[in-house]
Amino acid sequence: MAEHTVPIRPITRGPAFHWFSYYDKQQFDPSGRYALGMEVTFQHRSPRPDDVIGVGMVDTADGDRWIPVGESRAWGWQQGCMLQWLPGHDGEVIWNDREGDRFVAHILNVHTGARRTIPSPVYAVSPDGREAVTPDFRRINDTRPGYGYAGPPDPYRDERAPEDSGIWRVDLETGERTLIVSLAQIAALPYPHDDLSDCKHWFNHLLYNTNGSRFVFLHRWRREAGFHTRMLTAAPDGSDIHVVDDYGETSHYIWRDPTHILAWAWHPSHEAAFYLLEDGTREVEVVGPGVMTRNGHCTYLPGNAWILNDAYPDEERLQRLYLYHVAEGRKVPLGAFYAPPEFTGEWRCDLHPRSSPDGTRVTIDSAHAGGGRQMYLLEIDSIV
Repeated sequence: MAEHTVPIRPITRGPAFHWFSYYDKQQFDPSGRYALGMEVTFQHRSPRPDDVIGVGMVDTADGDRWIPVGESRAWGWQQGCMLQWLPGHDGEVIWNDREGDRFVAHILNVHTGARRTIPSPVYAVSPDGREAVTPDFRRINDTRPGYGYAGPPDPYRDERAPEDSGIWRVDLETGERTLIVSLAQIAALPYPHDDLSDCKHWFNHLLYNTNGSRFVFLHRWRREAGFHTRMLTAAPDGSDIHVVDDYGETSHYIWRDPTHILAWAWHPSHEAAFYLLEDGTREVEVVGPGVMTRNGHCTYLPGNAWILNDAYPDEERLQRLYLYHVAEGRKVPLGAFYAPPEFTGEWRCDLHPRSSPDGTRVTIDSAHAGGGRQMYLLEIDSIV
């Protein structure tokens, strides 16, 4: 069941299931023709170490033809295998995999077939495609199932904040990786709202800013009642760390430009809402008050005039997709997509909307049509 206000079509189909996953990765190639995706033959359970998924792309100009390009043994339902186009490298894609007990990343030229493997997984890739940052997916799998990878266990699982685990900087040319931010280092930073000494800590949700001069990451820690979060930024070498938001509830976010981050968070001014936070300061501005009222996976369309967003299922289990015009404060619904109740928890199917490079098309992952999770393409050129 779905309602939509713009043209929409499925670009993948069964019997296998398809999805792209996270909203902050580049799914489309620069031409907007090819859309990356992953293929799996089961649903509704956690990945096991022996589960292998297909990696491919859809040719949207040739009958939405599925083109296999590889496979992965390092993936999760919410963020896949970090599949994405490699910026600044024509026709190259990158994704994570596992070789034995080691997580790696493959870089493939989809036109020539040339392929090389980096001896480290990646999370976020810099805008020039020359480097990446990555947390420890073993630790994430231990602390937040659905976001890490099945396979070798976290060697520091019994430590609250190890010194030898954290965020690594990865050179995508040489494969060299360097630990630049440790869990022990960040756990020791003063936190004005609580004593964190008895909590278990991890990092997640890394993302370079739009010019690659800094990256943002979430520091999370767990208590019996759940986990809490603070948002920090750093230079690419891990220096000049700044706490952007320490109120404990930072969720989905995206960089608007090199110094501003749009995020769903809690702040004393408007409590739970979307905010524009300025890096290096404590400046904060509420976005879409009374309009963008629910947490979602937010991105800016090219030019930053429009925000593309979704929301978790409402009381009717509808996931609502919309555009928000920043200057006018205007919300334009794009559709509402039914989330079958079996898609819940770790294996839920969020829409995770992504736009094409020219901002005229949007893709989503959805299970509304009854054939399991598949990818859909919406044409939004009539609006933007």
